Amino acid sequence: LGGLMKVDKHADADGKYNIRSVYFDDYQNSGYYENENGTDPREKFRIRIYNASTEVIVLECKRKAHGMTQKQSCKITKETLDGLLSGELTTLEMNDIPVWNKFATAYNTRQLRPKVIVDYERTVYVCPIGNVRVTFDRNISSSTDFKHFGEKNIAKRPIMPCGHHILEVKYDELLPDYIYKSLEIEALQRTTFSKYYLCRKYNMK
Repeated sequence: LGGLMKVDKHADADGKYNIRSVYFDDYQNSGYYENENGTDPREKFRIRIYNASTEVIVLECKRKAHGMTQKQSCKITKETLDGLLSGELTTLEMNDIPVWNKFATAYNTRQLRPKVIVDYERTVYVCPIGNVRVTFDRNISSSTDFKHFGEKNIAKRPIMPCGHHILEVKYDELLPDYIYKSLEIEALQRTTFSKYYLCRKYNMK
């Protein structure tokens, strides 16, 4: 793919970057069981940072419906992140942002709380035609070390067999034929995969 597509501009010299997300669920673990049961539609909230840096912190609502994925997001501060990880919702200045309002409402009414950290390395190839993103996610790990979420090294455990990784092909309207053929998709079996679900299986409580 390196000869056909560009490497994501956020990647390092090796063409990859680290993604770390803390996922929230309610007191009934609804997000976990909706994923397990294949509920459609369903949505979950997460806070994401890159390369273990808290300079940019993003709150996201990821919604899945009829096999399609939609994301809403907004940036939050380090102070807000620290409060949410300790079980306190104190920030009110973002009450004009829809995704924040949705999250804050669920946080208060459904008692959303941090449940698991998902950590992995990602390599991304991009193409503007069809807004194609081909991602390779490696070294997927699970953690509940919320105290050190924004630090480079956290206590974590791998959740996949050694040498197994995740390939995802994402696009808006079309997948160019030359990319389709280079991926040899005909020889692959498409399957659903939730990093959140698999990571939570190790720490359900």
